[in-house]
Amino acid sequence: MKMSHVGIMVGDMDKAVEFYTKALGLEIVMNNTEVIEERETAIGKMCIAVFGSGFKGFNIAHLITTDGIGVELFEMKERQEKHDVDFTKIGIFHFCLETDDFEGVIEKVKQYGGKARMETMRYHPEDDNKPYKMVYLEDPFGSLFELYSHSYKETYSSEYE
Repeated sequence: MKMSHVGIMVGDMDKAVEFYTKALGLEIVMNNTEVIEERETAIGKMCIAVFGSGFKGFNIAHLITTDGIGVELFEMKERQEKHDVDFTKIGIFHFCLETDDFEGVIEKVKQYGGKARMETMRYHPEDDNKPYKMVYLEDPFGSLFELYSHSYKETYSSEYE
């Protein structure tokens, strides 16, 4: 199984594309495109099945990480209310990115309207041979994401002990 993409609801497509490309370094595959409700195309039928009849349309942009994972940004024409993350509910609540420029990315996140949710942590502070760092961040619309300094496998695998 491979990861293909993640979809994120945003409140301002132009601001979101700027944030995800300039702060996080993602590449644009398909820039801001309008999708309308219609029943003639496969995409139109799929959107009605997912969002329900009467969804009023949305803007979408497709971005990609350096390792090929897609990020779909959705800006709905209506329903722009920000959700509160309820950590007691089941479901996806964040995604994670990995970077070699850990501190630089945190600064760019803040520069482009995001914020840090916590101080940077080290997973193994007692072991200088394991400098693995992490932090939870938010995009300008409140979507949570985590940032790792090393790979998921390095961070958690016992083979790196």
